[in-house]
Amino acid sequence: MTFHPTRVVIGAAITAFSLAAVLAVAPPKQPDQLQAYMSMHAQKLSVSVTAEPTAVARDDYTATAGIESLVQSGTNYDWAKLVLLDGGFPITEGNVTVMTRWMRQENGAQDWWNRNNPLNNGLGSGGGGGTGTYPNLQVAAQYLAMNLRRPMFSSIAAQLEASTSTTATESAIWASGWATSHYANGAHWHYTPVDVVKAPASAWG
Repeated sequence: MTFHPTRVVIGAAITAFSLAAVLAVAPPKQPDQLQAYMSMHAQKLSVSVTAEPTAVARDDYTATAGIESLVQSGTNYDWAKLVLLDGGFPITEGNVTVMTRWMRQENGAQDWWNRNNPLNNGLGSGGGGGTGTYPNLQVAAQYLAMNLRRPMFSSIAAQLEASTSTTATESAIWASGWATSHYANGAHWHYTPVDVVKAPASAWG
C-alpha cells in the first residue's frame, strides 16, 4: 500500500471545513426553550371590573350606481340618475324627483324615452326646437348634462348642485328658456309620484 501524504492533508482540510460549517449553523430552539421564552415575555391585559362597554361610532356610507347598472335597470329614474351622474350633480332624492317630473312634463311617463330624447333637448339631437333624436338614451343623457352646464341654464345647474329643495330647482326650470311656455310658471306642473317605467332595451343602444 502506497502512502500519499498530500491526499491525507487535503482530506483533513475538507473534513475540518465541513465540521466548521456544521458548527457555524445554530441549532433550532427546542420546544422547551421556546416555551420558556414565551413565558418570560408574556403580555397581559388588565381590565377594570368597573369598566363598561362603549359604543363605537362608525361612519355611514352610501354607494352610487354606475353607468352599467343604471343602463341595465333602464327605468326613467335610472335615466334621471344617469344625467345627474354625467353632469357631476348630486344624485339626491330631490334631484331625481325633479328630473322625473320634468321628463313627465315633456314626454309623459309611459313613453318617456320618446325619440330617445326624454327632455326634448335640442343640443346635439338635430332638432333645435327639441324635436330631434339621439342614437340611444346614454347619448341623450350626455348631451342633456352638457346642455345644463351651459351658461344659459346655469340657474338650473346651480339649483341641482345645491339640491336644497325641489321647489327651488323647478322654479329655475320654469324661469329658464327651456320651454317657451315656461310651464305656465308652474301652473302646468304635476306633483303626483311619477310611475317607474322601464324603457325597451333597444332604446339604450
